[in-house]
Amino acid sequence: MNDNYKHSELTSKIINAYHNVYNKLGFGFLEKVYENSMLIELNKFGLRCKNQVPIKVYYFSKTVGDYFADIIVEDVIILELKAAESLCEEQEIQLVNYLKATETEVGLLFNFGKKAEFKRKVLTNEYKT
Repeated sequence: MNDNYKHSELTSKIINAYHNVYNKLGFGFLEKVYENSMLIELNKFGLRCKNQVPIKVYYFSKTVGDYFADIIVEDVIILELKAAESLCEEQEIQLVNYLKATETEVGLLFNFGKKAEFKRKVLTNEYKT
């Protein structure tokens, strides 16, 4: 395991949970099915999780948007789940924007498509404006 990055032990557990769900369910279900399954699997790993967590976007101290993080694990990692043909740049940018809008620095984007794929994004708070 590479432990040279933020929350590496925790992200390793989350990625294992993702593979367990993907291997059990495969592809073809709606995102909500994978979200519910991930919550069960993450709880089996003993991880604290919240789903559909509101994220407010501010512009000069005024709320300009409301979004929902699929899952937040241990209050430090945002999970964004997709059930698409494959991951695309727009989905990665969506996750980075969630990191920008919060104090959270690490995000994982999981796709339950024809092939299992995920991306890890990090945006440290020192670089957020």
